[in-house]
Amino acid sequence: MTVWVEADLCNGCKRCLRGCPYGALEFSGEKASVLDRCTSCGACIELCRQGALKSDILPRTVPDFSDWKGIWVFAERRDGQLSHGTLELLGKARQLAEVLDQEVCALLVGHGVSHLAQTLIRYGARTVYLAEHEELAHYRTLPYTDVLEGMIEKYRPGVFLMSASHLGRDLAPRVSRRVGAGLTADCTELEVDPDEKILLQTRPAFGGNVMATIVSRYSRPQMATVRPGVMEAVERPENAGRVVTVPVWVSERSCAAKLLETVREKKDAVKLCEAKVIVAGGRGLGDAGGFRLLEELAEIVDGAVAGTRVAVEEGWIPADRQVGQTGQSVRPELYIACGISGAIQHRAGMLNSRYVLAINKDPRAPIFQVADWGIRGDLREVIPELVRQLKRGL
Repeated sequence: MTVWVEADLCNGCKRCLRGCPYGALEFSGEKASVLDRCTSCGACIELCRQGALKSDILPRTVPDFSDWKGIWVFAERRDGQLSHGTLELLGKARQLAEVLDQEVCALLVGHGVSHLAQTLIRYGARTVYLAEHEELAHYRTLPYTDVLEGMIEKYRPGVFLMSASHLGRDLAPRVSRRVGAGLTADCTELEVDPDEKILLQTRPAFGGNVMATIVSRYSRPQMATVRPGVMEAVERPENAGRVVTVPVWVSERSCAAKLLETVREKKDAVKLCEAKVIVAGGRGLGDAGGFRLLEELAEIVDGAVAGTRVAVEEGWIPADRQVGQTGQSVRPELYIACGISGAIQHRAGMLNSRYVLAINKDPRAPIFQVADWGIRGDLREVIPELVRQLKRGL
């Protein structure tokens, strides 16, 4: 595949030179010529208004994926229970399925986990594929990859979703490589294009400064991992479904690594994604002592304390309490932002909050642009007054 220049048509505008990402064009006098470093990406052809750039590259055609159907969700387990991220994905899968007119399915892998199938159905799954084997009791990368690869090849789902947890971030890339599918990691939004009926997968890019929307036109299933906390779990007690038990064969090769013991770090894990009220602090608190004010307010409103990346880097708050692009995504009923300017990286983690109350002495702080209510003032005066008023109300 090559790209060449029709010299008679080239007018020397140099649009192609500015648009080539590989520096593969040069000008001799007023005419363009193609260098050996050209990768035949075709970017210059689209830019040339004179049609002087030609190519023998054939346009890529979209394969027929009519037999790839269904919105699948991988059911992740933690301590014998379904993760909240899995339930959130089922809620979003129901929305996508309504647009595509397809079925929501859950893939439950493990040993002695059949009792979780009804929970998956209650949260939106119409079919639960149950793959049980004693070697699958605990997560190990290779056995789980083998099972998921076999299930995808057998049932050919159109969309396959996983939570962007530690497990999902390990498993999803391996599965996508095995089945030859594209994967969009750490998505914050999923929608369906109404015309193409293709999944639009949106994720932060360039440090959270832009939101990129990615599509997988040339492979199936359309795979994505979704950040926990950005979707809404919706219980549907009236939902009916079925459980399909799938025979599983696990090879000895994939079980070469044996799990001998599980050691858990003893600490109070902060489940911000499940909190109804979050009181968060940022640079404006000044020091770690400022978080004592937030803890007092959080105790009264039965909320959790969180912070921005700056607060974590300064050592004012543990890393597992960070909200934002590089922390957790949350969707509480009320998010109280104290001394937080509202950088886009932080807003990416809390914009799904139902209500936002911002406290900041800078009237131009971006956080006020996304807040439902704003209090302009010194948080060291405002928060104690809030505490006094709330105690009086109680």
